[in-house]
Amino acid sequence: MSKKATERSLEANEAKAVIRHIRISPRKLNLVAGLIRGMSVSNALTQLSFSGKRIANDVRKALQSAIANAENNHNLNVDELYVKEAYVGKNLVMKRMHTRGRGRSAGILKPFANLTLIVREKGEEAPKKKVKKAAASGEARSAKTESKKPAAKKSAKAKAEK
Repeated sequence: MSKKATERSLEANEAKAVIRHIRISPRKLNLVAGLIRGMSVSNALTQLSFSGKRIANDVRKALQSAIANAENNHNLNVDELYVKEAYVGKNLVMKRMHTRGRGRSAGILKPFANLTLIVREKGEEAPKKKVKKAAASGEARSAKTESKKPAAKKSAKAKAEK
């Protein structure tokens, strides 16, 4: 008896690549990831290859890996791909010591980050999930607050007249 295969977490027209333990701070990596969010794959590769940031080369390799996964594992059209998501997560932090004058020391933090890229095919739309009713109740709440605002102004005017 073998273990059941886990279900695919992505939709049929998506592919993913994850790079872990990248030696850069997540904040710096997020700047580069933000450059390519929503771009077509060809434009994103061009943008990364001409970027002056050190980490852009690693992000480009991750994007190429996601493209290869889409083409080879999921039979997606490479020309129709775009970067749906590019998000960064924290990883471990190495702590080092830096000696200072007069017998003191200071800490040095060397953070690591994770990068996840999800590419999606433009041509076909996957079936969307049902919209929850919470959005409709949120609209009703905003209508109630709008009706309260003029009433508050009237009471302020009434107080001024007295």
